[in-house]
Parts: sequence; structure tokens; C-alpha cells
Amino acid sequence: MKGTTKLFAAASLAAASIFAQPVLADGGSLTIATSQVPRHLNGAVQSGFATALPSTQIFASLLRYDNDWTPQPYLADSWSFSDDGLSLTVNLNADATFHDGAPVTSKDVAFSLLAIKENHPFKSMFAPVVAVDTPDDKTAVIRMDRAHPALLLALSPALSPILPAHVYDDGQDLKSHPANSAPVGSGPYMLDSFTAGESIVLKKNPNFFIDGRPKLDEIIVRIIKDASSLMITMENGDADMWPYIGGSQQVKRMEGVESLTVTSDGYAGIGPINWLAFNTKGEKTSDVRVRQAIAYAIDRNFITKALHRGTSAPQRGPIIETSPFFDSSIPAYDVDLDKAKALLAEAGYADGMDLAIDYIPAFKEQQQTVAEYLKSQLAKVGINVTLRASPDFPTWAGRINSYDFEATMDIVFNWGDPVIGVHRTYLSSNIVPGVIWSNTQQYENATVDSLLEQAAVEQDLAKRTALYAEFQQIVAQDLPVYWVNSLPFHTAYSDKLENPPVGIWGAMHPMDTIEWAE
Repeated sequence: MKGTTKLFAAASLAAASIFAQPVLADGGSLTIATSQVPRHLNGAVQSGFATALPSTQIFASLLRYDNDWTPQPYLADSWSFSDDGLSLTVNLNADATFHDGAPVTSKDVAFSLLAIKENHPFKSMFAPVVAVDTPDDKTAVIRMDRAHPALLLALSPALSPILPAHVYDDGQDLKSHPANSAPVGSGPYMLDSFTAGESIVLKKNPNFFIDGRPKLDEIIVRIIKDASSLMITMENGDADMWPYIGGSQQVKRMEGVESLTVTSDGYAGIGPINWLAFNTKGEKTSDVRVRQAIAYAIDRNFITKALHRGTSAPQRGPIIETSPFFDSSIPAYDVDLDKAKALLAEAGYADGMDLAIDYIPAFKEQQQTVAEYLKSQLAKVGINVTLRASPDFPTWAGRINSYDFEATMDIVFNWGDPVIGVHRTYLSSNIVPGVIWSNTQQYENATVDSLLEQAAVEQDLAKRTALYAEFQQIVAQDLPVYWVNSLPFHTAYSDKLENPPVGIWGAMHPMDTIEWAE
């Protein structure tokens, strides 16, 4: 009997295991709701969420990334750096074709990477690239004038789509090319229709070069600009996914929908940081003691837990805390009002001081709401804050990039590798009047410059991590920026979806493995 009992128990466990596994449905349609409005669908010349979501479905890239920041084959079956780090050889998938049937060749790779270097707003991604050799149709050699360890991350789907040269290399301006709104790629989905400001319909690519993918027959992107209408759409089940949710009210409301899963996973690669930036050449804010005093007066936990209702996370440094390069030992500036007052007294402001704070006239919960909190909180240490509103984004940007400010709220993204999104804020060589999201703080530190220049070319990961750790320690003392929180981006999706986009790039990544459970 004991043997029979064991057999029965084993059979029961096996049956339970089988029934616990979701039964997957073939094909089907996925409807994504978003407020993001793309101008066109070509991520080679346009950054941002709105373009990257459709672009990464239509176009394939050389590499893709797993959830642990490890590069995986995509159009490139294999790749290798030369011993001196000055060239990267990629070997292309033999079966990859564009949607019009033309094979993907090294000439397409060469055209695309040089076109991205010329046209994409993230100039640092391919700044070291000087040429792309094409020894044969399936081999491309990327040549650089200096080592560039950020190159592999720059070859991600969201940053480096491979374009068909036979479509785009016709002498027309790539930024306004008509194919940007009717693209031909080699990705898992093909464009069926694009109605500007309303919808994007993508159909399964039947000749996709990865066997068995994509799983879905169709992806429909519905553009719903009104937040209330978007929430109702999700609550009614009229859409299956909503990425890039940025407001705490929206997150909390979606968490109340029984049929949805809501997650903050999927934004590590973007690295969105909300911060207070200082004009380090300003009369008062040039004094590091003033900047540190302000830091000691601010309560990040109140901002994230109360103002943002627990949907955002504290951010202690220039590199997003979910990055492998983040140094958790940097000073946190825990709230200490007495220390703040003492620092202000040392700086000559024992009787208090006036301070003007600007903020972006959008993202109210992250910008204006936090600025209003700063006004009341800094008053506790004798700082009389005046909030300076801008009527529109160009006005705010014009003030900041002409250095007409004392302190300003701002939102800046890391974009994966520090070379791409972090260096621009702290390199003294990037103090460029008239350019927003450059080093508008006018921060200058020769040691920081040296560390970032070394980290940009260091190929050894441990050494590179150490360089960034030293950089973070210095800027945490200098405080050209006080980092407040990571933005509370969330994705809501149907509980019946398998393999949702929760990797480092979230929805800015090919959705070829997403499928429905029956």
C-alpha cells in the first residue's frame, strides 16, 4: 500500500504541475494603450518612448539584452572585439531578411550605424566610430578611434535599428524621409497602418528570422491623449497593456483593477531621474555649502512615500540605482535640519537667504509638486524660495540653457550606459550654451573629467565600475545636482499575458515572445 500511495501522490503532483502551467494560445492580438504620440516610426533618428515602441517591433538591431544587462544575439549571431578594443566584428544571421524580402547585409549595417551617428540626438553613442568595413555580405567590422565599451549597449533595439539601405540611402534627408512613416524593417512585426496621432497597427512578420516568433498575429497601438479616457479604456478591458504610466494616481487606480498586473520593472535601461540642479556659477549656489545645506533639508522619503504615494523610489546619485554601475556607498544626505542651518551659517547666510527655483511646466507631480514642497521645506532652515513658473517648455529650456537660473527641477534619463546619458551632465567639455540637457549646471571638476574620460574607454568591467564609483563619490560631495527620485514609470498589463516586457528596456524592446494564455 505504501508503494501505491507514493505512486498516487507522485501522479497527483505531476498532474497538478501540468495544470499549473498556463495553456498558451496561438496568435491573437495585443492592444497597447498609450498617451505617447510619435512623429514617425524610425528610431534611428528620433529618441523617446513614443517612437521606440513601434520602432523596436518593426526594425531589428544587432543585439538585444536580457533582464541581467547581458547582450544576446539578434541580427548578429556572434561578435568579438579586437585585442586593442578598436574594432568590433559582427557576424550576421544568414536568414535575416527585410519585410520586402531583401536580405540583411553588412552594407545595411554600415549605412545604419553611420546614419545614426550623423542623425541621432545621442551623439556619444557612436562618437568613436570612424568607419564600418564590409569584408563580405554577412560580416561587418566597426572601427573606432578609441576603445568604446558602451558600444554593445548602444547596439540595443531602442537605440540602433538596422535600416534597409536600398530604401533609405537615396539621397533624401533621413530625418524627414517618407519611409519614416512607412518603414520597412527586419523586425518581428510589419507595419500595416499608421494614422498619425491615433493608432499604429502591426502585423506578424511571417518570415521573421527567429523560428517560432513572433507569437502574436497583431499588435495595435491606440494613442489616447486624455489620461482619464486612457484609464477607463484599461478598466473596461478595451486595451491589454499600458506602458510608461507616470502618475501615482494612475498607478494606484490601475492597481485596483483585478484583471491587471502593474509593475515598475522594465525601466532600468532608461534610468529616469528627477532632480534639483544648481547653477554652480550662481552668486549663492556657487558655494558647495549652500548646495549641501539644501540637500540636508530635503526629505526624499517624504517625496516618494507621501507626494508620490509610494510609486517612486529615492535616488541618491547620478547613476540610476538599478544600474550595475551605481555605488550604494555614496552620501545619502539624510534629513538633518540643524546641519543644514550650520552649513548656511558657514556660508554667510545665518540670517537666511532667498532662492529662486524653476521647474519644467509638465510632469506636474514630479516637477511643480516637488518644487512646492521644497518651498515649504527649505523655509524650515531659513531659505525663502520663490518658484518661477514658465509658460511652456521652450521658455523653461531657454532660461536653463542660457544659465538664467539659480536652481531648477529637471528630469534626465541615463539611457543605459553612463557614456550615453550620464557624462553629458558632468563633463566640463559639455558646457554648451543654448543646449538643454547638456552641463547646464556649468559644473567643472578636472578630476571628474578625467575619471569619466577613463571610464569611457576602459574595457575591464571591474576597473570601469571602480572609476564610476570614484566619480559618484566626488559629485555626491560637490552636488552640482541633488538627486531626488527615480521616476515612477509603471506598466499595466493583462494577467493573461505571458512574457510581458519587463526587461531593462521594457516596451522599447521586441515583443516577439509575448503570447496569450488561454
